Amino acid sequence: MMLAVVGSQEQFVQSQACFRVRMQLKPPKPPTRPKLCSEHLSREECDPYCALIPGLPEDLAKICLALVPRSHFPVMGAVSKRWMSFLESKELIAVRKEVGKLEEIVYVLAPDAGAEGTQWEVLGCSGENHSPLPHMPGPTKAGFGVVVLDGKLVVIAGYAADHGKECVSDEVYQYDSYLNRWTELAKMNVPRCDFACAEVNGVIYVAGGFGPNGDSLSSVEVYDPEHNKWTLVESLRRPRWGCFGCSFEGKMYVMGGRSSFMIGNSRFVDIYNPNNHAWSEVKNGCVMVTAHAVLDEKLFCIEWKNQRSLAIFNSADNSWQKIPVPLTGSSSTRFSLGTHDNKLLLFPLEEEPGYQTLVYDPAAPTGSEWCTSKLKPSGSCLCSVTIKA
Repeated sequence: MMLAVVGSQEQFVQSQACFRVRMQLKPPKPPTRPKLCSEHLSREECDPYCALIPGLPEDLAKICLALVPRSHFPVMGAVSKRWMSFLESKELIAVRKEVGKLEEIVYVLAPDAGAEGTQWEVLGCSGENHSPLPHMPGPTKAGFGVVVLDGKLVVIAGYAADHGKECVSDEVYQYDSYLNRWTELAKMNVPRCDFACAEVNGVIYVAGGFGPNGDSLSSVEVYDPEHNKWTLVESLRRPRWGCFGCSFEGKMYVMGGRSSFMIGNSRFVDIYNPNNHAWSEVKNGCVMVTAHAVLDEKLFCIEWKNQRSLAIFNSADNSWQKIPVPLTGSSSTRFSLGTHDNKLLLFPLEEEPGYQTLVYDPAAPTGSEWCTSKLKPSGSCLCSVTIKA
């Protein structure tokens, strides 16, 4: 009965033959003495070693589940606790990568045309555009942080307007693209907005921002997904807000924004090394960045004073390169940045008739780096993230 979910018998035999040489299968667990249990308990609750698919080794069963089209995952999660646990795990992404089933999907945050507020939507998912996600719990916020962690979208803190009063949040929500649902994660130690955040070595770092009383923050904390816990770590050398974060070579970089110890925007780059739990700095950063994205260990920025130009940061030598943005596709002077298929996406924030999304390909021959794409949100793109899962 369960094998019918993952395909025909012929497909199953082909999958088994194909992957037996690629992944070493674990031998079945030896039978154990059955425990007496109440007739009201399920088989899973009585037997914690219940197989994913009875009669199959665990590794092969995981391959079978990973081969199912991801659109069926929300329904599959209701089959058993074991299936749900596997669908929620990091291991599913590893298995899907092994069998060549990873998909790259672009998620954008756009104004909600049917109501006040915003709405996350999917671009280019299985040929469908503008597929809305379930509404995120909690009030509509601004000044929040967005990070991709273990193939899931994490939206962090920010501030919400409640009856005209701005309230800084410590709430964190996670969207599981496999199960198509939001869950609430552990709250942060310090409510904050307009801060820097990034995924580094499988955990999330947040740094700086504004606190509940409008005070500028230098505090830094890290989220451990294994224990669903936020922990305060070494603070920034100075308070910093309006900044952004990114990850290079296992380190957290904080750029842009302002500090109460200086006038104007900061050119200092604060760099956190998790190995020695210490901050260092270099003075070669961007000023007043309106959009940024990381692609192939390079940071792409658009600065407020020069919005028809890309500033590209190479972390290997802390150098910058400027690339002019052509007028092809859109004459907008404001963009939101995203990534797809190892290319940079420039979503115009100023809608105009017939506008198109600009695409920059850093690997293309000179003179052919720029083109346009039909991939675009239903409205202006306020934020964009790309998930491979």
